[in-house]
Amino acid sequence: MKQKSIDLLNKAVADELSAVHQYMYFHFHCDDQGYDLLAGLFKKIAIEEMMHIEDLAERILFLGGDVEMIASEEVQKIHSIKEMLDLATKMEESSANDYNKWANECSANADSVSKKLFERLVEDEERHFNFYDDEINNMKKFGDNYLALQSIERSKSNAAGQSAE
Repeated sequence: MKQKSIDLLNKAVADELSAVHQYMYFHFHCDDQGYDLLAGLFKKIAIEEMMHIEDLAERILFLGGDVEMIASEEVQKIHSIKEMLDLATKMEESSANDYNKWANECSANADSVSKKLFERLVEDEERHFNFYDDEINNMKKFGDNYLALQSIERSKSNAAGQSAE
């Protein structure tokens, strides 16, 4: 029974590692293009995903397993902001669905602590989905002006001699 939970927890580690890598890639490119708000959002969520990995790893080790630090997916080299946000929402939705299923599997195997961990992760993934979905809606509402405003804010800060960070 413990092994089933360990396997599911390691699958989650792999997905979270992929998210960290993908979101940091998006962070770098948004930052390079002057989209500070989006760059900050991708970085913030990547850090939250790292904290998920830590929680998952602690549980795996408690159960007597070993943490497999192998990402489940390669980084997709996307430069379009819309495509970045579309992929991010798909990733978060997929994780939330998987974690819901895995919470139920852990419950069926009498592992309520892993079940609770997965349930907490579902809440976070749904919140992340909502952040990305809001950004997609902002782009639909405001079009290219939405991204232009972010670049203009950085230019204004640079001209005033202030750092964006």
